[in-house]
Amino acid sequence: MKKTFLALLSLAFVIHTNAQSLKTPAPSTTQNVKQEFGLGSIELSYSRPNAKGRTIFGDLVPYGAVWRTGANSATTLNFSDEVMIGGKKIAAGKYGLLTIPGASAWTIIITKQTDVTSPSAYKPEMDVVRVSAPAVAMPFATETFMILFDNVKNNEIELNIVWDKTMVNLPIKADIDGKIMGQIDNLMNKDNKPYYNAAMYYMDNNKDLNQAAAWLDKATAQTPSAYWVWYQKARCLAQLGKKADAMAASAKSMELAKAGKNPDYVTLNEKLQSTLK
Repeated sequence: MKKTFLALLSLAFVIHTNAQSLKTPAPSTTQNVKQEFGLGSIELSYSRPNAKGRTIFGDLVPYGAVWRTGANSATTLNFSDEVMIGGKKIAAGKYGLLTIPGASAWTIIITKQTDVTSPSAYKPEMDVVRVSAPAVAMPFATETFMILFDNVKNNEIELNIVWDKTMVNLPIKADIDGKIMGQIDNLMNKDNKPYYNAAMYYMDNNKDLNQAAAWLDKATAQTPSAYWVWYQKARCLAQLGKKADAMAASAKSMELAKAGKNPDYVTLNEKLQSTLK
């Protein structure tokens, strides 16, 4: 009897041990996204449930109730630098992302709470900002819930929440111009001056083109065989209306690009020169 009991106990232990080691795919997978933005980055962590033929918004995800905006763990955003959402400055740090879905519009909530997984755990007094966003009807269904970054610009980015046939958009901004201009002023007093990068920032942000052209003159002197620098110099001169100078700079860029076996810049210069004739 004792031997039988010990055998059964051993069998139960083996079964329990094997059950513990069984690993299967998570029903709602976790996704971690790190997106460079401004002078820093945004890190997003969330879980991705599947629709599985269910009615999503207004049923599985009720209207008018706080939603963790995903499955399993809380959805979080970590900003490495200060950003602006809904006209309010948000300090660098980690925050929770919650939503209150509606048939035509959603409320998007950035909260100090980073562990909300059910409506009962939500504390409105911990809100950092609330933003109302229209619920956009999509012409096709998305099976797996997703949050993605889109329309990434120097100082603006969009966070899109997409599931089934609905998309909601949250604009995020960063005030980086003052910081970059401060860097330029500081670095132009150093030995290794960033002429090319400074000129490109001026060109890309509608600043003083004459100053950009002067810096590009110095940049081509620094790196006389850099065909991409000569090309940007040509672009800058063209924008200033100095067509003859722009044509000469473009011709130099094309010559160097051919020597460097870079057909892309040859094509770019051909297109630019066609606008200067």
